[in-house]
Amino acid sequence: MTALESVKKILSEQLRVDIDSITEDTNVMEDLGADSLDIVEMLMTIEQDYGVVIPDDEVVGFKTVGDIARYMEENQ
Repeated sequence: MTALESVKKILSEQLRVDIDSITEDTNVMEDLGADSLDIVEMLMTIEQDYGVVIPDDEVVGFKTVGDIARYMEENQ
């Protein structure tokens, strides 16, 4: 499973949205309606399931699903 597929799966389950509606360019907060708590839960899942530690200062730069997936790929 690619990092992009992993992020899409996590978000679709957590936010209860159709996985097929999530693309690399989907804005996590604007398009999916995620709030800061949703973001924290998603990051905790990524850290727990994939062993990728994401510092708080990096999170600020995450806008799209692709941003998160690229970070995972670069830091796995």
